[in-house]
Amino acid sequence: MTPHNQANLNEIAKTVLMPGDPLRAKMIAETYLDDYKLVNTVRNMYAYTGFYKGQKVTIMASGMGIPSIGIYSYELFDKYNVENIIRIGSTGAYTDKIDLYDTILVTDSYSESTYAEVLNNYKDKFVSPSSDLNKKLEKTAQKLNKKIVKGCTHSSDCFYGKADINDLYNNKKCICVEMESFALFYNAKLLNKNAACLLTVSDNLITHKETTPLERQTAFKDMIEIALESLDQL
Repeated sequence: MTPHNQANLNEIAKTVLMPGDPLRAKMIAETYLDDYKLVNTVRNMYAYTGFYKGQKVTIMASGMGIPSIGIYSYELFDKYNVENIIRIGSTGAYTDKIDLYDTILVTDSYSESTYAEVLNNYKDKFVSPSSDLNKKLEKTAQKLNKKIVKGCTHSSDCFYGKADINDLYNNKKCICVEMESFALFYNAKLLNKNAACLLTVSDNLITHKETTPLERQTAFKDMIEIALESLDQL
């Protein structure tokens, strides 16, 4: 156990699906898992471990932002011997070429955050997911006939910041924005683990279309099913 996770070592699976919202974690467990058990409630950051088509998996919330997922994913990798974490979250699009509910497979994460520099003197502003894990997710999406968009995300520290979307899209090649992938990818890189990130477009910062809070909690099924159906490859 850690100060942030009351689960016993054997109660966390080798693969963890990590939404930001604890209620989304609850919904996923109740909807998709068999024989699931609530294994963590510390700070109401729910974690459920159960089985999807016979494959053991943990669904654990990360909370919002780089510091929060930084703590939870680091402990899962380092203290619980987790091998794979797939973030499943929402994102805002930086281009009108992406629609609401599109699923994005993140190929790189750009951030202004100093998280990796403070943790281990990593000064690069880009960090990549695990290529092998991304290939497996892409293969699963093709098998399920689910469309994915591949691209770089802007992993921001500030939800209400005044980001230069033109620079981020045209120069940094960021097609969307979220707040967690950079820390997750760097923790995996540092600890020699695997991490990936699937995102569903919840709003578009160019067209100003947006989903409701309830839809963000319950309606993002494609990315969830791609992640779950990939378990037999992990």
